[in-house]
Amino acid sequence: MGAGARLPRHIAIVMDGNGRWAQRRGLPRTAGHRAGVEAVRRTVEGCRRRGIAVLTLFAFSSENWRRPRAEVRVLMDLFTQTLGSEVARLHEHGIRVRFVGERRDFGPALHRRMAEAEELTRDNRAMDLVLAVGYGGRWDIAQAARRIAAEAADGRLDPSAVDEEAVAGRLSLAGLPDPDLFIRTGGERRISNFLLWHLAYTELHFTDTLWPDFDEGDLEAALADYAGRQRRFGRTGEQAEALEKAQGA
Repeated sequence: MGAGARLPRHIAIVMDGNGRWAQRRGLPRTAGHRAGVEAVRRTVEGCRRRGIAVLTLFAFSSENWRRPRAEVRVLMDLFTQTLGSEVARLHEHGIRVRFVGERRDFGPALHRRMAEAEELTRDNRAMDLVLAVGYGGRWDIAQAARRIAAEAADGRLDPSAVDEEAVAGRLSLAGLPDPDLFIRTGGERRISNFLLWHLAYTELHFTDTLWPDFDEGDLEAALADYAGRQRRFGRTGEQAEALEKAQGA
């Protein structure tokens, strides 16, 4: 991608294909998850070098609890180990780590690792790395609705004041910009209950590359695809072009 090309502020990624990557090599599915950790390292570093402000990774969905117990156990162990080995490196690079999702079903060791990572990196500003674990888009909207209902019942919020901004401010990514670019690896063309509210105007990029194989070239291809899109947000093409020129002036 050429110098000066438009970059997204926020990239969200569904990291799909670990199991199929392993199966094609005659390996257990868990080997694909371990290989996927390397792809996470490459992607975080690639985004950091390019000045991407926020990277959100769909690490474990609320539906993933339905997978075989042995695979879930390995995923939890791998997640705990990875946090222990990687957080110091992220901190050195000024990356703030945040977790979003329902945490109550995770074990105490993982809870501790997550809390330690957030505490250590909370003042970092080079990039926000958001890890969605136990996350579902419908869960996110429902928990925001519960907060609004509780505040209204307590008299702290006028129901007539509930608008899009009020809902957004109670979602898991409150305070962060909505994703500009969504990437899904592994060949599937769906968003799988990920950031349902936030993806309203996000540019979608799908690739057949399985997540463990996702590399610098794949990231560059996604960014080039994004740079070639015209983001209209309901405007005409002419209006969007005029606005882009005015903002670039």
